[in-house]
Amino acid sequence: MATPPSPAASPWNLANGLTGFRVALVPLFGWLLLHDDGRSTGWRLLAFGAFALASVTDRVDGEVARRQDTVTDVGKIADPIADKALIGMALVGLSLIGDLPWWITVVVLVRELGVTALRFVVIRHGVIPASRGGKAKTLLQVVAIGLFVLPLSGALHVLAWVVMAVAVLVTVVTGLDYVARAVRLRRGSERTRRKRAARP
Repeated sequence: MATPPSPAASPWNLANGLTGFRVALVPLFGWLLLHDDGRSTGWRLLAFGAFALASVTDRVDGEVARRQDTVTDVGKIADPIADKALIGMALVGLSLIGDLPWWITVVVLVRELGVTALRFVVIRHGVIPASRGGKAKTLLQVVAIGLFVLPLSGALHVLAWVVMAVAVLVTVVTGLDYVARAVRLRRGSERTRRKRAARP
């Protein structure tokens, strides 16, 4: 007797709730970071706390979804949006208060938005899975931004710049890798092969 398929997980679950909580933290984090033009040590520490909490929920919601078998289409869409919103708010905020050059913010955001758009463009041919490089990029971005949000000085501030430089480099390299993978996926997909076979 065939086992009946398991019902689809409801979008109203703990994992998606954590993702929603992360989205709600984004404007709070931005307000804390920009308060007093970023000059107050106390407000910067509060901003770091909000950023750290949001970053932790990014790790936790995925684990919860897999353990409870509550991976949903809503979560697949909302999770990367929440990530981009948090990283984008942090970079723009740091640039607004003069702690981070605008060119870094532009490079990172163009890469992030470009890869997201690329995934949608090739979705008919297949899914581009997250690579190890992409995961390392995200970790480096979070660490670098966290260090910049903290009111550091001296050697620790130099360390923040080193980590940010590595994060930007890995961001660009993995972006180019995604482009190459998208091209290979499109050329080798079943959809492309059918189109070629249908040509006179």
